[in-house]
Amino acid sequence: PDPALVGERWRAMWRERLEAARPWVLEWLRHPRRDAYWQHASLNEDYARLRCPVLASSGWADGYSNAVTRLLANVDVPRKGLIGPWSHTLPHLGEPGPAIGYLQEVVAWWDHWLKGVDNGVMDGPMLRTWMQDSVPPSTSYQERPGRWVAEPSWPSPRVEEVVHPLRGSAIVTADTEEAAPPGRDRTVRSPLSVGQFAGKWASYNAPPDLPYDQREEDGGSLVFETEPLADRLEILGSPSVALEVSASAPVAQITARISDVAPDGRATRVTYGVLNLTHRESDEHPEPLEPGRRCQVRIPLNGVAQAFPSGHRVRLSLSTSYWPLVWPAPEPVLLTVHGDGGALTLPVRPIEEPDGMPQTDFGEPEGCRPPPVTRLTEPEQAWDVSRSLVDYHSALDIVKDRGMQRYEENGIEVGLRACEKYTSVADDFTSPSARSAWTMRFSRPGWDVRVETSTVLTANADAFTVDATLDGYEAGRRVFSRTWNETVPRDLA
Repeated sequence: PDPALVGERWRAMWRERLEAARPWVLEWLRHPRRDAYWQHASLNEDYARLRCPVLASSGWADGYSNAVTRLLANVDVPRKGLIGPWSHTLPHLGEPGPAIGYLQEVVAWWDHWLKGVDNGVMDGPMLRTWMQDSVPPSTSYQERPGRWVAEPSWPSPRVEEVVHPLRGSAIVTADTEEAAPPGRDRTVRSPLSVGQFAGKWASYNAPPDLPYDQREEDGGSLVFETEPLADRLEILGSPSVALEVSASAPVAQITARISDVAPDGRATRVTYGVLNLTHRESDEHPEPLEPGRRCQVRIPLNGVAQAFPSGHRVRLSLSTSYWPLVWPAPEPVLLTVHGDGGALTLPVRPIEEPDGMPQTDFGEPEGCRPPPVTRLTEPEQAWDVSRSLVDYHSALDIVKDRGMQRYEENGIEVGLRACEKYTSVADDFTSPSARSAWTMRFSRPGWDVRVETSTVLTANADAFTVDATLDGYEAGRRVFSRTWNETVPRDLA
């Protein structure tokens, strides 16, 4: 084809996309309740709508792992689940490792269900997952030690929901029940700094974005802990926390974190869950809290497969903020956790149960041979936390720059640079600011385009404000520009 004609068609499509683009965050903020905007694409409104066989896969470090077990538990179609230790990447790339022969798995699935090949793809367990061993806290892992385990169905009859009462600052276990302290009311009002070591919601493992040592986070949290475990403990599924609470303000949130605490005190976050307390009864019809009035709440935590060695402790940490992973409440909140009735429920997989894995292991990771590329500029990555003890300004700065590289087969040059900055001042809950700036560039002989976006999100007690720009450049000349300056009511967010 005529290169000039192809270039004109590409430019027309590029400009059409620029015209249609708008900040996603604006739509999300306009729908803080579970309304039709979310329901139309959500399967859990009616699981019976799913009529085709499903192979669902994800990773424990990803943001979507809960979808796998929810599908297995609720749909009524042929189904299999696979959850590894991975971040938001394909299992044959597997970061953190181990990677597996995922392409062989999906080809076998499609051969059976699309071609009718009798290859035994539906034999064996419904769920295969990586039981993660204990590791020291780190923002990145090349490999997660552990082993594959499997369950014949989900929910699994081999997983027991074990309830541990919360008394004083203790998580009560069967062998410490007699010596457990009496229940008592405890209060927490977390500083905005709690959450700076939380990592990313959906990890990409690059730049290093997993949660770091939780000891600093726990300093601003309400902490419950077991005695050192006498025996190894393994959990598989979604823990939950039941509490009776009262709050000093009508809008409040609570974050619950479970950590694996080593004998030397290092705390590795295992899983977490967040609840906007105005959504305690319904996401469709949230209601403000009545300050000082007690209410019962349940906080579901993200599913996980995790082993706690003997001699380690299980720690539950509760905080009233988790910034910048979660936008803070409109004002600081003093939360009272009342001493009677609180409990942590753990999905315990007895260690004497067989792993249940088929004798045939996963194949070796396979994939297409990467195209030859020439690196033109070096990548850059950063994840920096800073605090000033002069003006009490705190910041989290993130840089993900893949550098510029040229694909030699077609001469296309591609580059991406993303910068994020999250700031706050002391405990001023109206001070948080989130800034995101992206630059993407595509070029080859005859054309050179660049897209730059900038979004700033701030809030006061009543509303969010979004200030955003989108600029398009051809051959270094700006040919498209759009600006948004919009305010959205908080509506109990």
